[in-house]
Amino acid sequence: MTETAKEADRSPAPGLEDIYTEDGSVRQDFLALVGAAIADRDVLFLRQKVAKLHESELGDLLEALLPEQRLALVHLLGDDFDLTALTEVDEAIRLEIVDQLSNAQIAAAIGDLDSDDAVYILEDLDHEDREDILAQLPFTERVRLRRALDYPESSAGRRMQSEFVAVPPFWTVGQTIDYMREDDGLPERFTQIFVIDPTFKLLGSVDLDRILRAKRQVRIEDIMHETTHSIAADMDQEEAAQIFEQYDLLSAAVVDENDRLVGVLTIDDVVDVITEEADEDIRRLAGVGDEELSDSAVSTARSRVPWLLVNLVTAFCSASIIGLFDASIEKMIALAVLMPIVASMGGNAGTQTMTVTVRALATKDLDIYNAARIVRREAGVGLMNGVVFAILLGIVAAFWFGNPQLGGVIGAAMIINMMAAALGGILVPLLLDKLKADPAIASSVFVTMITDCVGFFAFLGLATWWFSIH
Repeated sequence: MTETAKEADRSPAPGLEDIYTEDGSVRQDFLALVGAAIADRDVLFLRQKVAKLHESELGDLLEALLPEQRLALVHLLGDDFDLTALTEVDEAIRLEIVDQLSNAQIAAAIGDLDSDDAVYILEDLDHEDREDILAQLPFTERVRLRRALDYPESSAGRRMQSEFVAVPPFWTVGQTIDYMREDDGLPERFTQIFVIDPTFKLLGSVDLDRILRAKRQVRIEDIMHETTHSIAADMDQEEAAQIFEQYDLLSAAVVDENDRLVGVLTIDDVVDVITEEADEDIRRLAGVGDEELSDSAVSTARSRVPWLLVNLVTAFCSASIIGLFDASIEKMIALAVLMPIVASMGGNAGTQTMTVTVRALATKDLDIYNAARIVRREAGVGLMNGVVFAILLGIVAAFWFGNPQLGGVIGAAMIINMMAAALGGILVPLLLDKLKADPAIASSVFVTMITDCVGFFAFLGLATWWFSIH
């Protein structure tokens, strides 16, 4: 087949410019076209149809390709590969691709990135490679990136853009507009102009709409507003995101310990933070750590082992409680049939309460001032749910085994365990938070242990006591 025929075969079908299906996954016909182009080393097609994709689209494409196709695509595109796409893929894929690039290639590409995207890529590299790449950058850019990398991981300083527009307060609107038009070193996109003194201390800011509406002779200090929501560079990124959410900000100044302007945090970065933090909380609730879908089976298994071991220890606690009542179980096999129901219902109820509590702690909606009220509410919910399901389960057990007394016993045990589940689901995360431990990581194991132990002990203990006196 001639090269012209191959190109005709890879001509996109109508509507293929949208690479996604209705459910948001990358279209299989587009993947097939890209795979064929990679196999044929059709650089022209890849430059026309892949290199021009938005960074997020290119990131999704990279994740959808096979590892060998992914690396081949990067090599074939060469300088046309948008390194910003690496901020849209998970860490394992990012490192896999970066390892195939020379430090000179990375340094050349980083020079075209926003500082926050450059930091996102550099922070995962080995110290030696990072220093080698930084050494190849212009002095000013090198200093900016090093300063951002010096801030703690997951801090606002790591997320900020070092490029911003700052002017003195005595400038006029006309001077400011001329400065923005003539200076080629300004960021491509911005919505605020910051006002600083000669020591770079932040004085205030001016939105672009106010600049456009003011006359040229008006001084900046006359139209600026004081910045009341500046963000400390060492502030945790989750706290910074909460400030954006509370005050509906589009951007915010980032300042160092001396209130000097060092960067700007924008809403697009904050959206990424919110998504990452929510994803992290969900994974930690399940005890799966920081694993990614692209991780190998060995690394995934290794990351899950610690909390599975803790869960094994707590399971022995539940088993030991069952062992205390082995004689009763031998006499009445119905106890063995019914006891998992009590523990399971309590576990589900506890997980519901725990999930709501962990999220409320993360968003600062739950604190010392309203904790008592929320605990009382959850206890009430546990009691009401316990009564409802006690009646249902008691009736089913009574008819199933023809023993109304057994129905009454399991109903009472259900009320006790649902109460324990509600209290455990809120008190365990609160206690862990008080002890400065992450409730998202440890809560599920301990709440499950409480509901299992209380459920088994309540049901088997009540049954042993009741049938021993009757």
